[in-house]
Amino acid sequence: MQASDLAAPALRGLTPYQPGKPIAELARELGLRDIVKLASNENPLGPSPAALAAVERTLAELHRYPDGSGYALKAALAETLAVEPNQITLGNGSSELLELVARAFLTPGSAALFSEHAFAVYAIVTQATGARGVTVPAHDGSRGPRYGHDLEAMAERVDGATRVVFIANPNNPTGTYLKTAELRRFLTGLPESTLAVVDEAYFEYVEAPDYPNTLTWLADFPNLVVTRTFSKIYGLAGLRVGYAVSSPAIAELLDRVRQPFNVNGLALAAAEAALADQEHLARALRVNRAGLRQLSEALTARQLNPLPSVGNFLSFDLGRPAAPIYDALLRHGVIVRPIANYGLPQHLRVTVGTAEQNAAFLAALDRVLEP
Repeated sequence: MQASDLAAPALRGLTPYQPGKPIAELARELGLRDIVKLASNENPLGPSPAALAAVERTLAELHRYPDGSGYALKAALAETLAVEPNQITLGNGSSELLELVARAFLTPGSAALFSEHAFAVYAIVTQATGARGVTVPAHDGSRGPRYGHDLEAMAERVDGATRVVFIANPNNPTGTYLKTAELRRFLTGLPESTLAVVDEAYFEYVEAPDYPNTLTWLADFPNLVVTRTFSKIYGLAGLRVGYAVSSPAIAELLDRVRQPFNVNGLALAAAEAALADQEHLARALRVNRAGLRQLSEALTARQLNPLPSVGNFLSFDLGRPAAPIYDALLRHGVIVRPIANYGLPQHLRVTVGTAEQNAAFLAALDRVLEP
């Protein structure tokens, strides 16, 4: 008997999440020294200096368990977001919050709904519970942004077994977003038996005037959960800290399945300090705005059809299988992200870096694409 025979049935066909290639791994494989990583939608500026100082101050307390309730960070978030602390659940990155929702609300026989080309973790956490994952085709471009969530089609697939609907806004890896009116209309039409999870990992990057702040809707939709993270614009991906905001009743249920001390002390301190550093946040937004324009214009000029994005990344169409181009870029010391596992085998996704990093990527891409 093999170990897989002993595993829960739901796990036997589960494909684990594939992260972006680490710099150290590429350095080991190819012996490269100058490497630009634009694969994982990380903030190229790194963390706030205030967050780094908070980490340094906390180092002497590493022999202590962290505050399992996350009291100080919850209080800071509550004040910043205009919610109550008992509406907040802290997680080891927002991905853990998605898993907690699945563990709390999905069972074999129930179903979770998500869009085609949406974040891979939705399907993974659903399958791990033994629930049925329902992937709804994305827009084809005729009624909405191509590859974006088709909320009308998703509404039609909701049935009595649907316990959770995962919605990414904006979506990774396509960069598409849902507007205020269409998202509110969708939530209004959901039955009381269905939980809506709006994943806003890239919330702080979005500057579109018709993009909603769904935290202001929590009183109207008791079954709404909003997830956000400190991994992206706050630059704390290596510390793993995210949060969910919901009704107190849902937050209490999520806390029942949350592991004790799931967010470490360094992460709690860094996140609280990062939240207060609005100057660093504004700088990161300026760098992203300029970089998104730089990359979009350059890729368009090269006829590589970048998808319009409101996040800190762009996906672009090579018009051919993307895997060989990805491999060739690695040999030039540039790491981007192949997204064939998202149903886009001819696309690559590139994170917005600094102006210099973006230029290095474009130069390498030109060398790789030379006839």
